[in-house]
Amino acid sequence: MAKILVVEDDVDLSSKVSEWLSFEQHLVEVVYDGQEAYDRLRVYSYECVILDWDLPKMTGLEVCKQFRNHGGHTPILMLTGKDAIAEKEAGLDAGADDYLTKPFHLKELSARIRALLRRPVQSYTGGTIKTGELELDPLSRRVTRNGSEIILQPKEYALLEFFMRHPNEVFSPDALINRVWNSESDTSADTIYTYMKVLRRKISPEAPGSLIKTVHGVGYKLESK
Repeated sequence: MAKILVVEDDVDLSSKVSEWLSFEQHLVEVVYDGQEAYDRLRVYSYECVILDWDLPKMTGLEVCKQFRNHGGHTPILMLTGKDAIAEKEAGLDAGADDYLTKPFHLKELSARIRALLRRPVQSYTGGTIKTGELELDPLSRRVTRNGSEIILQPKEYALLEFFMRHPNEVFSPDALINRVWNSESDTSADTIYTYMKVLRRKISPEAPGSLIKTVHGVGYKLESK
C-alpha cells in the first residue's frame, strides 16, 4: 500500500486511475489542477505522485520544477499526451522520475508505480518483503512470522507494510498519520497508540515490544538487525 496523489484534470481518467489504484489497495487522493497539487505537496507527504503534464492554473512541468526546487523528493510519474523526445526530456529534466504516454494500460501504470515505490528493505524475494522473522506479500496481503500467518485488519496491515518498507527509521505519530491515513483525516496520536498496541501483540504475542520499538519522546520504529 502506498499513499498516492493523482493530479489529472480529465475527470473520467482520474476516476478510472483512482478506482484502479484503490482496488490495488493504495490510498489515493485526487486533485484537478496544478496549483492545488503544489499546495498539497507543500503540506502533506505522499509516496508517489501521478502528475499530468497539461493542467489548469499551473502545468505539471511547473509543479514538478517548483516541488524539486524546494527539496521535494517524492517519486513523480508524469502523464503526457506528448511523445516527442524533446518534451519527454523536458519532463525528466524538470525532476520527473518516469513518464507514461496517453493512452496507457492501467496494468502498465501499476508496473511503473511499483518500480517507483521500491524502497531499501532487508531483502526482497519475488516481491515479498522480509524483515527478520516477518514476511509480507503485498500482492496477496498475507503476513507470516516463521511461516505462521498473522491476520491483520486493513489499517494494521498498512502500518506494518509501511514500517517494513522503512526499517530502522523512527516515525512520530503525526508522521504515521500523514503517511498512512488520508491527508485530511482527524486521526489522533491516541488512535495511533491503540493501533500500535494491537499490532505489536499480533506480530509478537510473546513479547509485544520486541519488533516495533518505542523511541521515547519521538515515536516508533521497526527494528531490523
